[in-house]
Amino acid sequence: MTGKRRVPPTSRIAEFPKAAADQARWWERHILEVLHGLPPDAPEGTKPRPGFDPKRHSLAQRERAKAAELTAAGHQVSASGIKQRRQRYQRDGLVGLADGRSAKQMQAFGQVDPVVVEAMRQAIAETADASSRTIGFTLWRTQQILSGREETAEVELPSRATLYRLFDKLAVGTHATGSARTRRSVGARPSGPFGEVPASAPGELMQIDSTPMDVLVRLDDGVAEKAELTAMVDIATRSITAAVLRPST
Repeated sequence: MTGKRRVPPTSRIAEFPKAAADQARWWERHILEVLHGLPPDAPEGTKPRPGFDPKRHSLAQRERAKAAELTAAGHQVSASGIKQRRQRYQRDGLVGLADGRSAKQMQAFGQVDPVVVEAMRQAIAETADASSRTIGFTLWRTQQILSGREETAEVELPSRATLYRLFDKLAVGTHATGSARTRRSVGARPSGPFGEVPASAPGELMQIDSTPMDVLVRLDDGVAEKAELTAMVDIATRSITAAVLRPST
C-alpha cells in the first residue's frame, strides 16, 4: 500500500434514509479495498488479499477482482459498475455510494422538524414590513412562535448551526436581513410558478443574487458611487463559487 489512505467526508450521509446509508457504508468497505488494498478497519500490519495489492495489481485489475468476488457472492456487478462507484466515491465521498433514488426522496430540510421550519417561515415573513432584523432575532422569534403554541411548546430546537443553515435556505430571495425597501418590494411581487427545489449534489443547483453595498467606492472615472455585489451560490455546499463587485449589475 502506498501513501496515506484518505476517506472522503461522510457528514451528509445522515440526510439519507437508514437503509440507503447502510448500503453506502457496505459499498465503502469494498471500494476502499479496491483503492488501497485494505478495508478501512483492517488491523495494523494486515496485508492485502490476493488480487487487491496495489503494488502488484493495477486499479483496473483490482476492479475486475472485486466484481468477480461480489458476483460470486450473489451481488451481480460488473467491473465497469465497480469503476463507476469508485469514481463517485472519490468525487463525492460516502454520499456518492448512496442510492440516487433515495436522494430524490430526501426532505428539503434534512432532519429538522417540519414545525420548526414552519415557525421560521413565519418569523421571516414577519420581517417583510418591519425594520431590518438580524439572523439572531429571527432565531429568537422562531423559538417564541413555537413556545407560544400549546402543540409545539415542547418541541426541541436543533443546534444553532443547523438553525443558521435552515435560515440560509428559507431566506433565499427574501432579503430578510437586508434593505427594508428591497424586502417590501419582494413581498409585493406575485407568487411565482416554481417551488423550492432541494439540491443534493455540488453544482446541481446554483443561484445568483445581488445586493447593494452600503459603502462608497471610487469608480474608474473618479466619481464616488455605491456598488453592487453579485454572487453565485452553490445551494448544496452553501459556498460562493463566483462574485463580482460592479457599480451596477
